[in-house]
Amino acid sequence: MAVPFIDLKRFEPDFLARWAEKCSHLTQTTQFVGGPVVGELEENLRRISGAEAVVGCANGTDALQLALRALNVGEGDLVLIPDATFWATFEAVVNVGARPITVDVDLADLQMDFDLFREAAEKYRPKAAILVHLYGWGSAKLAEFRSYCREKGIALIEDGAQAHGVVWRGESIYKGALISTVSFYPAKVLGSCGDAGAVYTNDAELAKVVRQLGNHGRTTHYGHGLVGWNSRLAGFDAGFLNLCLDYIDQRLESRRRVAALYRERFTAMNVCHVAPPADYVENGYLSVALFEPERRPAIEAKLKEKGIGFGTVYPGAMSRQPGAEQWLHARVGGEKADLLCRGVINLPLFAYMKDSEVEEVLSAFAEAIR
Repeated sequence: MAVPFIDLKRFEPDFLARWAEKCSHLTQTTQFVGGPVVGELEENLRRISGAEAVVGCANGTDALQLALRALNVGEGDLVLIPDATFWATFEAVVNVGARPITVDVDLADLQMDFDLFREAAEKYRPKAAILVHLYGWGSAKLAEFRSYCREKGIALIEDGAQAHGVVWRGESIYKGALISTVSFYPAKVLGSCGDAGAVYTNDAELAKVVRQLGNHGRTTHYGHGLVGWNSRLAGFDAGFLNLCLDYIDQRLESRRRVAALYRERFTAMNVCHVAPPADYVENGYLSVALFEPERRPAIEAKLKEKGIGFGTVYPGAMSRQPGAEQWLHARVGGEKADLLCRGVINLPLFAYMKDSEVEEVLSAFAEAIR
């Protein structure tokens, strides 16, 4: 039996009928860009996240750029980012005219290494930093990152594209952050029907600037106080996300169950893997198995032969990407991010996976690693 890496069609029994009704309503009320449906989503996300304000935007990459711009990060400024992340983190820094400095990861939690981060901050005096909550949890040193950045005056952006539903110390991981960004790309735990994103913040003035930047810098319809761009959230994306929120608890429960089962079986197979730090409840976004890089091709080939989908999230460190060379200001740390990227394998994990599918994946995986 073939099992895909992700299946976006596992809808609840009444979901499609409710979505058809919502599409009809949005069309009849012409809520194509903005409108009450977007305001409803922003309020729902504000309540769930614990943030003071939420501003919807066109996608997760724009969310990063809006956050950077709102914090006045621009030409020539230095920004610390993890060496293991999606390219958008690096790209957003470059797109606002700043210079990225990559910091190696801690293999204990696969997040940016706090000690190296502090070393980099002392050496380069960055204006800002982006801490990425990767793999469905966050750093074991999250409190230290936040405290250190406040103390040193470093604007800390938290890239939470993979973190919807992550709980840290009993509350949403977004609560307490200066500013966080999210992506609602369809493959996310909370995914839309197209590209969409949002910025969460506890600073009302930052929220005001983010909203203005994402709507052509408008002060009035034809008055422009800032040079921004068009990054408005579409009505259909907002409607889809509002509907998904009605089911998000069940989806999270389903994903967490499979993630926990994978870790249990990885332990029995003596497979190196990483679990969320003690203060976290993960969202079940990804399973993470780690191998010596030279072993991965053979494992991948066997999984393909068995019809089992898999991922390598992410297959290359930022500092080693061909596009990074002309923009990278510095690289701090050793080779851990590169080792992670060359050795990670992610097995299928999505909401409402059947037990038979999980067993099929694990059976094929056990054969592949022999």
